[in-house]
Amino acid sequence: MRSWHIHAVVPIVLVAACSVASAQTVKITPLGSHAGELCNRDRATIFEDPTGVRILYDAGQSVTGGDDQRLGKIDVVLLTHAHGDHIGDQKLKALEAGTCDNPQVVSAAPNSTTAEIAAAKNAALVMVVPLANFIARKIESIRGKPTTACPLTDNDVVVPLTAPCLAGVQTGGTRTVKASATSKAVEIAVVPAAHDSTVPIALLTEPQRKSLEPDNMSLTLGPPSGYVIRFTNGLTVYLTGDTALHAEMQTVAHDFYKANLVELNYGPNAINAESAAYAINSLVQPVAVILSHVNEAGTSGGKVRAGSRSAAFIAQVKGRPVYPALSGRAMEFDGAGKCTAGC
Repeated sequence: MRSWHIHAVVPIVLVAACSVASAQTVKITPLGSHAGELCNRDRATIFEDPTGVRILYDAGQSVTGGDDQRLGKIDVVLLTHAHGDHIGDQKLKALEAGTCDNPQVVSAAPNSTTAEIAAAKNAALVMVVPLANFIARKIESIRGKPTTACPLTDNDVVVPLTAPCLAGVQTGGTRTVKASATSKAVEIAVVPAAHDSTVPIALLTEPQRKSLEPDNMSLTLGPPSGYVIRFTNGLTVYLTGDTALHAEMQTVAHDFYKANLVELNYGPNAINAESAAYAINSLVQPVAVILSHVNEAGTSGGKVRAGSRSAAFIAQVKGRPVYPALSGRAMEFDGAGKCTAGC
């Protein structure tokens, strides 16, 4: 009888252990214009912590706006800079509209996809203060009431929220976000990027546009940024934002935060295959890389296109996997930065 009891208990314990391990992954889901592909305008990514906190990174132009059914619950909205392909001066006409290389879009002015989504989802705006204030005013126009500072509990933003709110932060600063009834918080840090942050003129008020048009100018909404997110399972993700090479990739992302996963923006105006590979191989040295913002039809049939800029970068990355950010394809990462599902 004693032997029978031992054999009955062991498999039950093993199943429970596997279930706990599975629950500790961070789910990362890109939202692009064409399902299963990495396309020209794709930027948006959703991160879901094991505690249920859901973060939208750079809504951009590859969503249909606040009514995009793929979004689900969004607790936090991040925005790296004010360029149209990130703030979302345009939005998809419809999912799958146009081609992967040239998706069909319509204007999202005067509000932007970022403001539409934050307003619809009662999300906290975690971004540099000038950007947060600009988006907050757009949300006020949508909702007809002011966007106020996020309420804090022991310095944490506790979600879900009952209204969109401001959680602006300066470069180098952090915000912590915690799901209600949980003890652990997700830490979000704003880190430097080497780029610019001029807002599309279509998103400005008419008086502001008229004052700027004669000189073909726009406004800068604070410094550009990236993010480092420390999730509750130990995963530490460096979101580069649009950036050229800079020393803080090593001193901040690698040395201080010890980022073990990078989502790399690979826009041709900021970085090329050689410099992007150097950032990964020598400066940040993560366990794995998610490739996004490629400004081309980076894949076909879910596979990286031979001869593409994307392929040129991947060929130069040494000793670590590079996963294209395929729209709608949820990837799961453990605390060590290893993909456990969906890659």
